[in-house]
Amino acid sequence: MSRLLLLGQNIKKYRKEKKLSQNKLAEMIDLSREHLACVETGKEYISLRKLFLIADILEVPLSELVNFN
Repeated sequence: MSRLLLLGQNIKKYRKEKKLSQNKLAEMIDLSREHLACVETGKEYISLRKLFLIADILEVPLSELVNFN
């Protein structure tokens, strides 16, 4: 499985734990919902800046989002 897909799955997992919709999270990080959906499915890249924002919003260490074990 690709690291992009694993990253996206981690974002989705923690987003759902926080009960945030894709729309709401995308709005909070100034990204389109479509782009966020593609990130969550491993089809698009995301900037490190946006990744830091996601970690802060989801209240998880960045290391958890990039944990591929």
